Amino acid sequence: MPTVQLEAQISSDELLKAVQQLPPTELDKFVDQVLSLRAHHVTPSLPRTESELLLKINQGIPADLQKRYDELIGKRNAESLTESDHQELLVLTKQVEKIEVQRVEDLSELARIRHTSLAQLMQSLGLRTPEYA
Repeated sequence: MPTVQLEAQISSDELLKAVQQLPPTELDKFVDQVLSLRAHHVTPSLPRTESELLLKINQGIPADLQKRYDELIGKRNAESLTESDHQELLVLTKQVEKIEVQRVEDLSELARIRHTSLAQLMQSLGLRTPEYA
């Protein structure tokens, strides 16, 4: 079983158990970082264009933006959103959507390069369709 050297050696199963304890936004950030790391490991054997696309695809939404966006969504769900919160949420929603549109465009370009469908590419990369899609 592979291990990771930290201050102590832990198995990948133990690491997974630790990761399961992360809150959702931290888990998403961690997954993005792991996918980016995976892309770096794969990068040397990929053409430059594919490598660059994979790096862009794996960037995700910046953690501070995602955190604030999630906070405002929580306030909206709790029906405690102020007018200024609502305006901020509209601005952040546009930013998040812009990032997600760029990501889908990058995924589509990678799928075109690899002569496969977007769904098959996402499956091969271990990406799931967003719940809201």
